[in-house]
Amino acid sequence: MKKIVLLFLALSSMVFAQFGDSKIIPNEKEFDFGDILEGEQVSHNFIIINGGTNTLKIDRVKASCGCTAAAPTKNELKPNDSTSIKVKFNSTGRRGKQKKYVYVFSNDPKTPQLRLSFTANIVANKDFNNSGRPSIKLSEYNHNFGKVKEGEILDLSISVTNNGDSDLHIKKIKSSCGCTAALMSEKNLKPNESGKLKIEFDTKNLSGQIARTVTLYSNDPKHPTRVLTLIANIEKG
Repeated sequence: MKKIVLLFLALSSMVFAQFGDSKIIPNEKEFDFGDILEGEQVSHNFIIINGGTNTLKIDRVKASCGCTAAAPTKNELKPNDSTSIKVKFNSTGRRGKQKKYVYVFSNDPKTPQLRLSFTANIVANKDFNNSGRPSIKLSEYNHNFGKVKEGEILDLSISVTNNGDSDLHIKKIKSSCGCTAALMSEKNLKPNESGKLKIEFDTKNLSGQIARTVTLYSNDPKHPTRVLTLIANIEKG
């Protein structure tokens, strides 16, 4: 009798896994480039996570007019796995407020078409005066930890510099998941002053190629948000 019960539970688990749902979760649905000069080309990585219990399959990515969306780094994501979609925008011949969309089609039964968007305010060279403004710059915007063992806590420290002519204020720091903690040594930076952004990435219960982001929000009018993308290839211990 005991063997029959165990067999039933095993079969039930297999059926549940087979018919479990995939769930597409973006780290953010909207992104703001802020002010950009007419003719400037900018890009941003949207991180996609599978929050379901079955494999998430991304069929295709479609961008609206004026931008180019690269194919995701991976088209099939196991539960808790992630991938990135790079969006490029060419502002040549455009002016003023712009809002564009990127559509991600997948086998998520509840969200078969995920809509992402980004905005930008395009100004002419003669209208853009950077004097008297703060300007944020990170020492790196993408960091690959390479192969690591599951359970490791990865440490990273990058420089955040104010290249502008007025005080820079870091308003908020947001991580794309609870596994990543980020802390600034100083949230108010004077012109030409730098601070350290310290990051801890906990790989517990994660596996495969994982991408996470840390977003800094500041009073820089040109780049009100700056994103650091973290990538790791996590092997089960």
